[in-house]
Order: sequence, then C-alpha cells, then structure tokens
Amino acid sequence: TLVGRAIRRGLAALACVAIAALAAYSVGESYESLDKAQVRALFILVLAATLWVSDIVPAFAVGILVIALQIALLGKPGDGFATSPKDWEHFVAVLGHPLVWLFFGGFVLAAGMERCGLDRLIATGLLGRFGKKPAGVLFGVMAVTFVLSMFISNTATTAMMLAILAPLVAREDAKDRFATALLVGCAVAANLGGMGSLIGTPPNAIAVGALAEHGVTISFLEWMWLGLPPAFCSMVAAWGLLLWFFPSKQKEIDASHDLTAATGTSGSAASHTRPDWRRGVVSITLIATLVMWLTSQWHEIPTAAVAFLPIVVFTTTGVLSAADIRGLSYDVLFLLAGGLALGQMLAETGLSDWLVSLLPIESLGPLGAVAVLALATVTMSNVMSNTAAANVLVPIGVSAATGFESHAALAIAFGASAAMCLPVATPPNAMVFSTGRCRASDFIRIGIPLGLLTPALGIAWVRLVLGS
Repeated sequence: TLVGRAIRRGLAALACVAIAALAAYSVGESYESLDKAQVRALFILVLAATLWVSDIVPAFAVGILVIALQIALLGKPGDGFATSPKDWEHFVAVLGHPLVWLFFGGFVLAAGMERCGLDRLIATGLLGRFGKKPAGVLFGVMAVTFVLSMFISNTATTAMMLAILAPLVAREDAKDRFATALLVGCAVAANLGGMGSLIGTPPNAIAVGALAEHGVTISFLEWMWLGLPPAFCSMVAAWGLLLWFFPSKQKEIDASHDLTAATGTSGSAASHTRPDWRRGVVSITLIATLVMWLTSQWHEIPTAAVAFLPIVVFTTTGVLSAADIRGLSYDVLFLLAGGLALGQMLAETGLSDWLVSLLPIESLGPLGAVAVLALATVTMSNVMSNTAAANVLVPIGVSAATGFESHAALAIAFGASAAMCLPVATPPNAMVFSTGRCRASDFIRIGIPLGLLTPALGIAWVRLVLGS
C-alpha cells in the first residue's frame, strides 16, 4: 500500500511538472515578447499552483520548492534575470523578510499564553459573562473565539475552544442541534477572526508584503481599522444565521459548571505546572507587545521589530523552553516565505504585468475587477490552502489594480478568510467536523452566504475608508 501510494504521488507530481513545462513552453512559443526569465517564472508559478491545488505534497514544501527553483532557474548569470554570481542570494533573503519575523513573534506570543494557561483563563473568564440564554451563549463562544483568533493561530484557538466546550456539547441532546451551532460557530469565528489583525492569518501578511513592493505600507493599527469592522459584521451575520438554522429547544443553558470543569481538567493543570510569575511575565509582555503594535505609527518602531519583544522575553526568562521553540509552526513560515518569494518574482521579472494584460480588467471596471478577484479567492480557498490561493492571486491582483492596489490586495485577503464551505476548507472546519456532531451540509449552509457577504462587506468598507 505504501509503495503504491508513493508511486501514485510520484506520477501525480510528474504530471504537475509536465503541465507546468508544457504551459511555459507553449506560452513562450506563442508570445515572443516574453523573455527567458519570464518563461521560467511562468513555469514556477504554474507548477506551484498545480501542486497546491492537487495537494500532492504539503503546502509548506511547495513554498520551499518555489525558492529552490528560483535559485536553480533564475539565479545564474545568463538565465535572463541574474547579472552576477551572487544574485541567487536575493531569493534566499525572503526567509528573513520582516513579515516572517512578525508571524514568528506571533507564534511565540501564542505559545507563551498557552504554556501558562493564560489563553484558557481569558476564554473561560469571558464566556461566563454572556448569560444563560442560548443566543448569548452562542454569541459568547463566537466572540471569544473571534478575538483570540486575531492574535493566536485559528487552529490552536479552535482546539482550545473545543476542549472548553466539550462538557457542554457532550450533555446536549442529540436531537437538539444547538450543539452544532456552537461547534460550527466556533469554526466560523476562528476563520473570520483572522481578518481582524495583521498576524491573524498568513494571507494578510501576503497582501501587506505585495503592497509594500508597490510602495504602499499598512501598519498593524491600520490593518485592524480596515479588516476588523467587516470581519465583526460577518461574525454577527453568521451568529444570526446559526440561530436561525439551529434553534435551541432550551430556554436557558447553564454553562458555568461545564466551563469550570473544562478549566479544571486542562487550564488549571497547565497553570499549576508553571509558577505564577510566568503568567505575570506573559501578561505584561502581551500587553506591551499589543500596545507597541497598535502605536507603531507614533513611536516608529516597525511591527516586525516589536515582535522580537516576546521572543527575547519568553526565551531568556524560561517561559518557553528549547523544546517549546522547536514545536512552533515553522511550516507556516516556510509557506509564507514561499508566497512572498513568488510575489517578488512575478513583479521583478515583469510576468505579473503580462498576466494582467490578458485579463479583461477594463471591461469590468475597478469595482468589478476587485469583486471577481475576491470571489476567485473564495472559490480557490475552498479547495486548497487559503495561504496558497493568496500566494497566487495577490501579486496578480495588485498588478492588475493600477491605482487601487490596496482595494485588490485587501479584497483577496478577505476572500481567503471567507472560504469555509467544506469541512476540509480550513483547519478549524476539519477539527469541528471530526467531533461527529456536524454534517458537511452544515458548512455549506453557512459557508455560501458568508463567502458572498464577507468579501462584499470588506470591499464596501475599504472603499468607504480609502475612497474609490
């Protein structure tokens, strides 16, 4: 079985290579205006896209492959791009991109909160404040998940919330589908929460990185101002839909005992394994980091530089051990770096301009073009990694949207967070589906309206804030 699986994967990978090579060769022969570097860049782009869509190899591995192929195909003098023997180092430098360090700092911050139980303490403390009415309980679950997902990985947030909700969901009557509302609401809020902050999800960083290449900078606070309102409005809309789809048969739900039980079995255990001073260190560092991120436009310390604060504090004080650091999500960083490298390659070789010239942008108009890009992102992100979809579409969208680059990049980033029609569309969806209390149709019912509404709200808000 293993040999057969390896053979099938190998043949599929070779098919992707063949498709990319055929596409690059055909285009190169048909369009004489393309130089050697652009043809090779097209090969890398098509190969990365087909591998991401087919999911033959892990998404982060494709990110690494992109950088390796750039070195091999564009890094030597005479390949149409490099002019000196050391130009290949330009492709490796993306691993030290400020956005990569920003996300690494976010991972360290989240790991510190998890190790001292601060994340669970915040979640359980807030959940008890939303009353006993089913509508209030559901809104509390979604609101807490939404806020935590702005600063913690949506996968980690969902795992923690599922552990907290487990006692409550377990005692819910199987015929009363309100438990489904709680679980699906948790996944939806985790997906939408990523829109609210720059470190919430990798597509946000990809959009900011692409805009930086065009001379447009967006700070941490500016992103929150652009992304948080439409994300929150989408969450409220999802809350209303879930109450409509899965009404509770109970007039009151007393979740206090269940939350106490969840905290006692997991949260307090985590906190007792760490001295109290560690929680104080993490709390102070968390507040200081967030304040510095939100005020970066006044003290002029880059957000990526601020991310070193939790890295240094948590490692030097012993809040995080070497084993904890080794356990961080480095695969996301490699995927992010590969996406940034792909965007830089398309811009620097001029391939993005050529791709844009093939699109009927003028007939659609600015608003139509942005809407099409957003919906294309939602569609692609439902069948592949939303980060991978953003990697492919953001550079093209920014180049296509001359004069309104920010509108296009933000719309694509919002569309990436709005893809949740399938159980496998996002990690939170998959985790919630694995509980056995949700059906695939439940995600379709909530995913289709949100996939249309969220990008529309985002586009409208960005146009209102930034102008047409």
